[in-house]
Amino acid sequence: MSTLGPSGYRFNATFVGDRQLSPTEAFPTLVGDMDSAGSLNAQVLHLIAERIRTKAVFQTHQAKFVTWQFDGEYRGDDCTATLTLGNPDLLGGSVILVAHFLQSITPRLVLGGEMVYHRRPGEEGAILTLAGKYTAQKWVATLNVGYGGAHASYYHRANEQVQVGVELEANTRLQETTFAFGYQLNLPQANVVFRGLVDSNWSVGGVLEKKLPPLPVTLALGAFLNHWKNRFHCGFSVIVG
Repeated sequence: MSTLGPSGYRFNATFVGDRQLSPTEAFPTLVGDMDSAGSLNAQVLHLIAERIRTKAVFQTHQAKFVTWQFDGEYRGDDCTATLTLGNPDLLGGSVILVAHFLQSITPRLVLGGEMVYHRRPGEEGAILTLAGKYTAQKWVATLNVGYGGAHASYYHRANEQVQVGVELEANTRLQETTFAFGYQLNLPQANVVFRGLVDSNWSVGGVLEKKLPPLPVTLALGAFLNHWKNRFHCGFSVIVG
């Protein structure tokens, strides 16, 4: 029951097959959710072969289909390829096609790319993005370059308590560039984790998480301030488990 909207109910159903590849992967898997208005969200995951995984997603709003998406993934010894087909409509002549490919060049260097193709009446286009990732013992660097701009990130684990990261994104279509810096401080003896963020949009934020042993409870306090828009948000949450 809700005081913010009309009352209703949801029906959930889940089926998990007996072929388990890992503690978090079992095939086939079917997950469905339907509300009192007849809107449906459903996912189907199936393992066709040892290296090929498939996924189908369906979403309806009452009696109208909103989303129907089909994914296929191939996992090789040193490469991964995925293909996504979104909302294919043969009668209307519209489709969204997304293809990914990642190849391990060395144990530390991974290169790949992404192609997005979309078509609908009166419009057709494709965007190609190249990606790279280098993983060292204590740091990870990534770079994505495409028609719409570039995105770079760097993560560094200084020690067991301190982790920092930076992110730079340039959008050529919007003619803007954003920068963000974040850090995480772990204090195991005090059961405290603090995360902070500052970016080029004049936004500053922080989240403090405190575990309360012996109870399985975590208290989280957060606050975010945007100086440019003069907006401030704060809140807290209690996590059980």
